[in-house]
Amino acid sequence: MFKRFTKSAFAMRLAACMIAAYIRLVQATSRWTLAGFENFEAAAGEGRGVILAFWHGRLLMAPAVRSKTGKRVFMLISAHRDGEIIANGVKSFGVEFIRGSAANSAKPGKEKGGAAAIAQMTAALDEGAIVGFTPDGPRGPGEKVKLGVIRLAQLSGAPIVPAAYATSRGWRLGTWDRFLLAAPFSKGYYVAGPPIQAPANAGPEARERLRKEVENALHVVTKKADALAGRREDIANSQDAS
Repeated sequence: MFKRFTKSAFAMRLAACMIAAYIRLVQATSRWTLAGFENFEAAAGEGRGVILAFWHGRLLMAPAVRSKTGKRVFMLISAHRDGEIIANGVKSFGVEFIRGSAANSAKPGKEKGGAAAIAQMTAALDEGAIVGFTPDGPRGPGEKVKLGVIRLAQLSGAPIVPAAYATSRGWRLGTWDRFLLAAPFSKGYYVAGPPIQAPANAGPEARERLRKEVENALHVVTKKADALAGRREDIANSQDAS
């Protein structure tokens, strides 16, 4: 009975409302600082779209910065039930969604709307929109960039801006992405790094170099956000992994 309830339309709506309410609670009760926002403004100011890349584990508070730009903002989400809950939870922030998953080269026979999603994201970027992208999602491994974000940058010509957030209070969950559940009444920091361009004619070796560059850049902005927020344990863990 519990399983049937959790799969019901009512339970999905309830979960979406709880997500939205919690994000607004953390946003309203915390003091937020933007660091490196000039990197995002420089990329967006050229009239092109921008790919805003951040780890899946730093997804929660991403919708809260929607108001910092007048451009349309899209987010790639998975097409399954969890993605639908997230979409309904944050659509009130003005975020639009593209459903699908980036193609998995290790499982070429399992297409989950990757080609259609890439086409929609490319079209949005061509129109000057912002596209949020978690390059380690939707199922990991955590904090490891996949090539999907590089291919999107090549196809669209849009720069990749690495970004992260951290809060002084919160919990890291025991999920594959070590999801940061920000706590209310925190000091919060959003950090953006310099944009990274992926040439359209980049071959396999160049794409791999770009993949590593984006991955390193995401580690840098995440460590900076954690340092500003005083999350010493997270800094130590990230240094041990690097």
